[in-house]
Amino acid sequence: MDEAPPELTLSLLPRIADVAAADWDACAGGGNPFVSHAFLHALEESGSVGGRTGWLPQHAVLRDAAGRVLACAPMYVKLHSRGEYVFDAGWADALERAGGQYYPKLQVASPFSPVPGPRLLIREGCALPTAAMAAALEQAMTALRCSSVHVTFCEAQEAAALAEAGWLTRLGVQFHWQNAGYGCFDDFLGAMASRKRKQVRRERRDAALSGFVLKTLRGHEITPRYWDAFHRFYQDTTDRKWGRSAYLKPRFWPLLGEALGENVVLMVAEQDGEPVAGALNLLGQEALYGRNWGTLVEAPFLHFELCYYMAIDFAIEHGLRRVEAGAQGEHKIQRGYMPVPTWSAHRIAHRGLERGVAEYLAAERPAMEREIAGLAELSPFRKSCEAD
Repeated sequence: MDEAPPELTLSLLPRIADVAAADWDACAGGGNPFVSHAFLHALEESGSVGGRTGWLPQHAVLRDAAGRVLACAPMYVKLHSRGEYVFDAGWADALERAGGQYYPKLQVASPFSPVPGPRLLIREGCALPTAAMAAALEQAMTALRCSSVHVTFCEAQEAAALAEAGWLTRLGVQFHWQNAGYGCFDDFLGAMASRKRKQVRRERRDAALSGFVLKTLRGHEITPRYWDAFHRFYQDTTDRKWGRSAYLKPRFWPLLGEALGENVVLMVAEQDGEPVAGALNLLGQEALYGRNWGTLVEAPFLHFELCYYMAIDFAIEHGLRRVEAGAQGEHKIQRGYMPVPTWSAHRIAHRGLERGVAEYLAAERPAMEREIAGLAELSPFRKSCEAD
């Protein structure tokens, strides 16, 4: 006989501190730092979410009859669609033109982090089906009077399970570097076509000749002066690219460093003893996750060196399976970062909007599949039949 499902109670928590870190992390596992209690707490403690940010925590926690936490999800009431990287502004416009109200909505996500990973966090060894989590999120959507609930950058199996539960799923693309067992950076270059290999070598050489001192810092090595400098880099990037205030507050960086310790990796360029550019990464069990970059100087290929090549060096040295370099950027392909699919899932209460979005996604998916296939054809790697 199948075991009967446990009696479940759903709680919606306005602070991640309202659930014990040990209980949350027993569900999150240790593979992806962006859903860890420590990362989410640093966002809240720094004021990067909550308050007037439009990201209001309502973390979903499922407990059994004995009060044990069986599953959870990092969830936020959203009053806008900023900081998500899966774009739904057109959906909001459509509903509001029809006289409806799209905001508030619910977002199951790691804020400001377009990093694929688990979103429906189920304690290891617990037989709770994903459908139970889907039902809990729909219950939360109704209870909080939200228009919809969105699970962004989830794992493929989560998206598939949510699709079986009647949710809409959406396909996206990112660019990741895969470690094929390389012993050193030259081994990686050896897998590339000759012209591409020469290009990478030239870019690394030119970056080195710019006169910067390049460093890889971890955990305790990232002192307050580096965090102060990095926030300036981050602000410069947000100001230039988006022309608006930065999402992440100055206090977030040292809180993150304190919370995640040696799993924080900062690639930095110094000039005359002062940091002038940097790329922030978080270390997971299998991957190095590149997140934020900024610079106060202009120098040839410094961005590629700090964000892509030093990350590859680090991954090879530490035996990591991949480097995930964040959202967007077809230019990453020629640096060895190949296209991979990403997934999101969506439940919309308004049936008319749901039908319209379903039609849109049905047309978008084959176009995205063709795009991913076309991008893969741009691979810089030698094909098996090609001579070097």
